[in-house]
Amino acid sequence: MSIQRILISGGGTGGHIYPAIAIASALQEANPSLEFLFVGAEGKMEMEKVPKAGFRIIGLPIVGINRQHLWKNLLFPIKLLRSLSKAFAILRDFKPDLAIGVGGYASGPMLMAAYVKGIPYVIQEQNSFAGVTNKLLSKKAQHIFVAYPGMEKFFPKEKLKLFGNPVRKDLIESKGKRNKAATFFGLDAKKPTVLVIGGSQGARSINLAIEKGLKELLEVGVQLVWQTGVPFENQAKKAVAAHAHLSSYVSAFIYEMDLAYAMADIVISRAGALSVSEICLAGKASVLVPLPNASEDHQTENALSLVRAHAAIVVKDGEAQEILLKTALETLANKKLLETLEKASLSLGKPKAAQEIAATLLT
Repeated sequence: MSIQRILISGGGTGGHIYPAIAIASALQEANPSLEFLFVGAEGKMEMEKVPKAGFRIIGLPIVGINRQHLWKNLLFPIKLLRSLSKAFAILRDFKPDLAIGVGGYASGPMLMAAYVKGIPYVIQEQNSFAGVTNKLLSKKAQHIFVAYPGMEKFFPKEKLKLFGNPVRKDLIESKGKRNKAATFFGLDAKKPTVLVIGGSQGARSINLAIEKGLKELLEVGVQLVWQTGVPFENQAKKAVAAHAHLSSYVSAFIYEMDLAYAMADIVISRAGALSVSEICLAGKASVLVPLPNASEDHQTENALSLVRAHAAIVVKDGEAQEILLKTALETLANKKLLETLEKASLSLGKPKAAQEIAATLLT
């Protein structure tokens, strides 16, 4: 199949967007003449992140189903129909040779429209527990790219390609940057450092646990790199200012994640698919706090896949304020355990995921 125009749909979170951008970048590197169009959800972060990466994007009026307040779903059928109508118009105008769905709100309507129009499509599933939309669309997909073994319980086995999650190229090249990272964050390259990442919107339970433990970090001489998310940034900065001698870097969002991982001796994080993949690629020990209300509880499944491989420690969200930082610091002080976690973590990393996906699609 000769491919010239590729449509990539999905988004909603960084866990969907960054793999999509990584795939597009690998395809572009393999064949610079390819033309791309991203399709996301209006008002979601992909509408900012994708253009920043140099790709064109169109938004659909689609929204997710609100599982906590069912009455808020009254307009969902109307928005779905409007999104499907716009999806068909996009296919008519762009005429893609291939569609790639990475999950998220926009992925469903676009791949449904591609199926109806007979346009070949593939799916990239980041999580160890497949989403409903991807399961429904999998039967007609040409390939299903997955990051975890055992995904035949969700998808046709013959279509599975276990390549891992595509991540930003700079993260693969994070090793050997500790001194550069220390200069960037204003920290000491020789001191132990905890990296806290709660996803693009931050994680309240993790943030509160770190805020509560700032004095303890100061007492044991451990530095802090803290990605707070926008809602908690001001509160975090005020809390850190009250501990003037604590070596720290606090920001709502860290774009230089290669440097953040290079600086980290242990990572505290949610267990989103992308975060887990990045931690493994960087070969870092981690304490994971799965988001309890994630769809199908997929974050717990992601975290347990690392625990089973002796590559991470899990703390429940409800216990974070009491034991999260204590667990991280005890692990940091236990050099043998830290080494075991790092080695197992690195063994799970798949640095060539984007290139392997691109090669499969262009063969």
